[in-house]
Amino acid sequence: MESNGTESNRGPLLDRRTLLLGATVLGSAAALGIAAPARAAVPGFPTFTRLGAALDKSALAYNPTGELIFPSILHVAGRVQNPLGAWYMYYAPHDAPGGICLAYADSLAGPWREHPGNPIIARTWSPHYSVSHVSSPHALWNAADGRVYLYFHGENTTTRVATSADGRSFTYGGTVLTTGMLPSNVSESSYARVFPHPSRPGMYVMLFMGNQAGTRKIFIGWSHQLASGWQFKPEPLISPAAGEGGQLSGAHYWSRNGGGHVVYHGDSGAIHVADVGTSFDRENHLGVLYTEPVATRAAAPSFAEEGGRLHMFYEAGQRGNTNIAVARAG
Repeated sequence: MESNGTESNRGPLLDRRTLLLGATVLGSAAALGIAAPARAAVPGFPTFTRLGAALDKSALAYNPTGELIFPSILHVAGRVQNPLGAWYMYYAPHDAPGGICLAYADSLAGPWREHPGNPIIARTWSPHYSVSHVSSPHALWNAADGRVYLYFHGENTTTRVATSADGRSFTYGGTVLTTGMLPSNVSESSYARVFPHPSRPGMYVMLFMGNQAGTRKIFIGWSHQLASGWQFKPEPLISPAAGEGGQLSGAHYWSRNGGGHVVYHGDSGAIHVADVGTSFDRENHLGVLYTEPVATRAAAPSFAEEGGRLHMFYEAGQRGNTNIAVARAG
């Protein structure tokens, strides 16, 4: 999780589209700073209040499908070369052609501005790949080599990585995860986020979605390197529990409250919390962290802190017409 610019240690089968459905559409021009009533949180966790949408979709130069998903927030001031602002937000459409996009701001409250070169990573990157779409960006700053590591999927069976010194121009780093590295009944491996391991210095963990025989679950991998050497546990870390809707995705490690928690969404439309321990050796479902009050569905949370206030960026709204929303703890 980002904290003031410092990394913390921290019936019928549903198809992929159905997992991402919600009941209503988020108004893309909702203004930040107009708070909706706070939503109930898991005991011991903060309560988040929705502030509004981060981006006005109608004003974007690159918006090929009318959907914005999977935000990843990174503090870049004092880190990357020639930053456009203090914060970068990576996001993407999901449906073809997808495309990894960038927005930037001087404050988490915005205004967020679209990078004019979007998409910064496209579905074709010769000679490395040519796929129907790329999506689900997750950015991690590595102080050891002064580079941003950006993970993304395309196709749904493959997670890739690219690196950059400025967070805008990337060098392809290769494939880090495919379904061929998992049990034969896992047909998707995407929506990956990477974090420093909370109890093993020099190790990283990857949380990602795997479709195991029609049920999407949260899986885990680990490596001492960010772009290679990944190993993956064949069994899921988190499987759907009662009330979570039967399909899970969008996992984010929660380093607060002593660590050892994973935040994720289910196709119930809510964001949930599970206690997995700092050794990732248990699975205790704790309940709902957040329910979206405007667009019904909330998914793919990403957290950042500024001025002592924790913010959650997430995708909100009906699949196919999602936008990036912001909520604040307090």
